[in-house]
Amino acid sequence: MKTTSLALAGLLLATTLSAKEFISIGTGGMTGTYYPIGGAICRLANKNTDVKCSVQSTGGSVYNVNNVLKKELTFGFVQSDVVYDKYNGTGKFDGAKDENLRSVVAIYPELLAFVVAKDSGLTSDIQSFAGKKYNVGNPGSGNEVSTLEVFKAKGFDVSKLGYRGVLTVGECPHALKDKKIDGYSFVVGHPTANITDAATSLPIDILNIEGSEIDKLLKEKPYFAKGVIPKGSYDGVDHDVNTIGVKAVLVTSKDTKDEAVKAVIKAILDNFDEYKTLHPALKSVNKEDLVQGLSAPLHPAAEAAFKEAGILK
Repeated sequence: MKTTSLALAGLLLATTLSAKEFISIGTGGMTGTYYPIGGAICRLANKNTDVKCSVQSTGGSVYNVNNVLKKELTFGFVQSDVVYDKYNGTGKFDGAKDENLRSVVAIYPELLAFVVAKDSGLTSDIQSFAGKKYNVGNPGSGNEVSTLEVFKAKGFDVSKLGYRGVLTVGECPHALKDKKIDGYSFVVGHPTANITDAATSLPIDILNIEGSEIDKLLKEKPYFAKGVIPKGSYDGVDHDVNTIGVKAVLVTSKDTKDEAVKAVIKAILDNFDEYKTLHPALKSVNKEDLVQGLSAPLHPAAEAAFKEAGILK
């Protein structure tokens, strides 16, 4: 009888384990904002739902969107401008549209920071970048995409840079300190450890990104919006930084199982107060923000979950 009971218990355990849905979330570099927030979502999902969630450090938005659609990742953090271009086949994805892409949840606003050494000679006049060593962003990153959009809007040819850096943002604070670069771009939720690290290593500034050319860009690209990085966010940056930004969005494929999508939404909504404490970029997010700034249709399971929660009608 005891043997039979043990065998039955083992069978039940095996059935429970086999029922676990394994999901992965592609994020970004470990010193950015995607990685810690992705890890936080996984912890909430693992603790409060029936999925087994793992977080992966990746090259960023473009890598994530491509690998979600290849089914190499279940979910990925992607800038809303990159989502828009991939879904519509525009910009970097000209001729390569993919309408299988689906939004799951908007995470937080991301603002573009042009981080520069104070003695670099780089200013908000974009023509000052000519001949300078500037890290536009590693290929396949949202940093690169957004920076090139601003350069184009301002009439600056990237080939005029003295050196076009392709480092990951994780490498940039050390490169800035060692004078291998004069500045770098980072689209991120603020404050972030990456820029804090840079500011503790040398005097830095963050440049304003504004003007009539930027106003025109915002009219042409609906996924961009104006934003402000408050003064005091980083040592030495003693002014509000007027800039533009996008939304960080968690995306998936239309073929992703409803159960997996529901688990992620449930992990966030059912533990929302705790969720907001898991990273400074989430502090001011409210539930209505979770469905704002999406550039691809919601996955049906996400839409149903938000309607059930009263966030969508």
